Amino acid sequence: MVALDLTYRVRVRSRRRIDDFVNGFVRLGEYVTFVLRAVAAVPYTLVHYRKHVLAQIAEVTFGNKSLLSGGGTMGIVLAMSLAAAMMLGVETYRGLQLVGMTNLSGMLSAIANTRELAPVVVAIALAAKVGTGFTAQIGAMRISDEIAALDVMAIRSIPFLATTRMIAAMVCILPIYMIGLLSSYIATRLVVVWYNGESSGTYDYFFHLALTPADLVYSATKAVVFAAIVTLVHCSYGYFASGGPEGVGQAAGRALRTSILAIGIFDVIFTFGLWGLVPQIPGMGI
Repeated sequence: MVALDLTYRVRVRSRRRIDDFVNGFVRLGEYVTFVLRAVAAVPYTLVHYRKHVLAQIAEVTFGNKSLLSGGGTMGIVLAMSLAAAMMLGVETYRGLQLVGMTNLSGMLSAIANTRELAPVVVAIALAAKVGTGFTAQIGAMRISDEIAALDVMAIRSIPFLATTRMIAAMVCILPIYMIGLLSSYIATRLVVVWYNGESSGTYDYFFHLALTPADLVYSATKAVVFAAIVTLVHCSYGYFASGGPEGVGQAAGRALRTSILAIGIFDVIFTFGLWGLVPQIPGMGI
């Protein structure tokens, strides 16, 4: 009897593990399908839901989610950009000082702030401020059967709820990204030139030598793509939320964790894809 009981328990545990594994793949397929449908629906959304797109742009920009007004995400981006850029300036100067090449601080500032720091900081701020709001809003609609009501009224729920928000976030991310990038430049220059006493002329020379229009375009492209990724992740978690208000709260937390992980992964992919495995510095011959 004991042997039969042990065998039964092993079978039950094995079956549960297999079921969890299969359910995980099913959930992954649901999220991938959601993302593909949301991206493919961009032309349809711009034609049929353009008024709702404009409403979402106004909401993200000046509404409760507030990218620009009331200090909202703007204050978060400014604080994060200033702190990160100051530490970049400190460590850059100290590292170059060890090898007697502090005159290259401007070059490293132009490369690091433009290619990595500014897009990542803006994307994380967008996820923390706007993305969690998307998850909570769509999740509340799911548990109150409002999404089912949209489907009954022949309104395509994914384009109406997700694609409209994705377009709005991609449009609204550009001004806040440019402000974050500018604050990063200023903070690093203050640390290197004002605090450490490096020559301002030398710093500016190497800064402008390494900074090119192509780098700015690539950097802005990363920020826009990150905005799309963050929006799709948070909207998908809200769309498939369940379990009442507690489930919506858990979905918001999981969405934030997933979006930050996705930002890190795609940042590496885009850096290698846009600037190559062996990047070159304009005007330096290397």
